[in-house]
Amino acid sequence: MRSVRPCLPVVLLLALFMVGCSTSGITETNPGQHPIVYTKEYKKTVSTNCLFYLPKDYGKEKKQWPLVLFLHGAGERGSDISLVSKHGPPMLASEGKDLPFILISPQCPENLYWGMDSEIEILDALLKDVQSNYDVDPNRIYITGLSMGGFGTWEMLARYPNRFAAAIPICGGGDSTKAYIFKDVPIWVFHGAKDNIVPLSQSQSMVNALKACGGNPKFTIYPNAEHNSWAETYNNPEVFDWLLKQSKK
Repeated sequence: MRSVRPCLPVVLLLALFMVGCSTSGITETNPGQHPIVYTKEYKKTVSTNCLFYLPKDYGKEKKQWPLVLFLHGAGERGSDISLVSKHGPPMLASEGKDLPFILISPQCPENLYWGMDSEIEILDALLKDVQSNYDVDPNRIYITGLSMGGFGTWEMLARYPNRFAAAIPICGGGDSTKAYIFKDVPIWVFHGAKDNIVPLSQSQSMVNALKACGGNPKFTIYPNAEHNSWAETYNNPEVFDWLLKQSKK
């Protein structure tokens, strides 16, 4: 197994490769965000940068931790990993906030998007590896994302409805005909009424479809918010309180 050594104090750089049939898993055990190299061989080669966060008390006692997957928006794509910490949970972590969960925040390459098969494969492999190598509570795996990441959140729910205990898609949208697949997953949707980038109707369509097939999503509309509806959402402690209370048990 390849050794893993931190070289930056805050930002984690995570490279994911899939080419054959062997794995060099994540072995970081120190609290906070750290740079590591993750290598996985499986059929073909794909890679991603990522921020990876462990709570300060991780490893101090034998317990299982919630796991949150965060998907950024289109503006944070590329190869500059610092962009991923501009918004959402990774921004809170970079500011020194103690988060009570393991957090993985991958970076989508330029000109790609989260719903593509290649990116879905990376997210799937990354979640499996972290769950296999860390003390993750399998009943408390969550997903959230903003804008393009909101679309990615809906897509991941459609692909892996049994994986997530809850989801928070923000100013995104998806294929409403697939809503029946994940109707039983607790979902809290957020959108700004004045959003001129992703219309409110995108989230409204998903909420309506979920309700039509028996789902019970929460839906918060900010009447004066434009596209940046994620700032108020992620700065609201009640949002994380709700998320962490959800369990597949």
